[in-house]
Amino acid sequence: MTACTECGADVVLPDDLEVGEIVDCDTCGTELEVIETAPPSLDRAPELAEDWGE
Repeated sequence: MTACTECGADVVLPDDLEVGEIVDCDTCGTELEVIETAPPSLDRAPELAEDWGE
């Protein structure tokens, strides 16, 4: 378990956590990217740009 970078709430992480995985904060809904697995470290996930069908 680690803290959300946006609201500070505890984020429950799966046992098979991998770098680059996206997890959601159940409290504020922010998408968080796993930066490091040992110890677990999270950062706000990057926004995906729209490609408008290109």
